[in-house]
This record gives sequence, C-alpha cells and structure tokens, in this order.
Amino acid sequence: MADTTYSTDTLVSSDTLDDLRVSPAAHLAETMAEASAAGGRQVALRELPFSVQLGLRAQPDSASGRALEDTFGLELPRRVGEVTGDSAGLHILWLSPDEFLAVDVSRQQQPGETLVAEAGLEGLPGQAVDFSANRTILQLSGSKAREVLEKSCRADLHPRAFGVGTAIVTSLGPVPVILHHSSVLEYRVYPRASFADFTVRWLLDGMAEFLDGAEAAGAEEGSG
Repeated sequence: MADTTYSTDTLVSSDTLDDLRVSPAAHLAETMAEASAAGGRQVALRELPFSVQLGLRAQPDSASGRALEDTFGLELPRRVGEVTGDSAGLHILWLSPDEFLAVDVSRQQQPGETLVAEAGLEGLPGQAVDFSANRTILQLSGSKAREVLEKSCRADLHPRAFGVGTAIVTSLGPVPVILHHSSVLEYRVYPRASFADFTVRWLLDGMAEFLDGAEAAGAEEGSG
C-alpha cells in the first residue's frame, strides 16, 4: 500500500497561509458562539474552517480506483450514502457512482494536497482536485440538531433512514448541500462558500426556539 501521508511541503509556510485566510462564515463566528452558548446541550453551531476537501473521480474496482485507495489508505464508497474512514479525521463520502469527496477535519488544507493522488493516477483515467475552498463545513450538534434540520431538509433524517455514518446530497431550504450524519448527535452541513452566510443564518433561525430564553420571550409576546 502506498504512503498515506498525502500532504506535501511547499514554499508557502502554513503560518503565512493561515494569516491570509478568511473562512466563508468567519464574520458570523461570534453569533454562532453566542447561539451555541444559549443552546446548551440542545443545539450548537460552528464552522470547521479550511478542512481538507478533495474531489475524486474514478470507477471503483478499476486501476484508477485502486490507485486512489492506495493513496488514501481507504476504500472508495460503493453505494449511495456510504462513508468510509474516520469521521473525526480522514474519510471519503459517496457523491455518485464515480465521484467522491475525501475530507479530513483533523487538519487544515495546505497547498499541494492532491500531488500524491495525482502521481498515483498518472497515465490512468481519473481526477483528484482540491475543493477545500469550494464549500465550507458547518457542524450542527446537540439533542435538537435533527429537529433543526428537519424544519427545512427534504430528506428523511430519522435514524432508520439516515443513520450515523451516512452522507447525502440534499437541500436545506433553497440551498443545495451535502449533509453528513457524522456522530450520534452531530451533523455536518456542506454549503457552497457563496451560500455560507445564508445557510448559517437559516440554521440560526431554526435553532431559535431551542435557545435559553426562547420560551420566556414567547410567553411575554403572548401576554402582550
């Protein structure tokens, strides 16, 4: 099996890169933190900025598929909703029969992420593209996280249909997203970077009834 260390050294230092970066939802970080504090164990929202996201194209069980599996040290998913690997680190999401998204939430993207995969695919049909700037990842967690999503997601999110370790392409309100049920009380929402602001505000609105003081505020409005 090939070396699974797929990041590479570059002429640009990580410190320099980090200083220049602004994540798609950075301007709402404080708002998300305040809502999460008010949500307690019921619901919390945060961005996982700059996580590694690599778009992969190859047919599983082909030479190209095996080359990518050797590079990442993981099998490519074979069916709708399947995710292989560790949701707390490197994992691969199924998007279509020959399209996958490799994600690593344990570290931040650096230049040259695809070089090892590209070398493994040399002379073979297939593709590895750095999509880390294409989408951001929003992590919604807590006992009411599923209820927040169910307000506007068209998919069946009951655990019998959307269990832990499942990821699908769906919509949240009007926004197309990838949705990953990453752990028992945790979901990851992948909107396009250009829709990050809208998606965060949409989720915050869905969280409102579960935040501390929401019931009291509602009672005051009703008695007015």
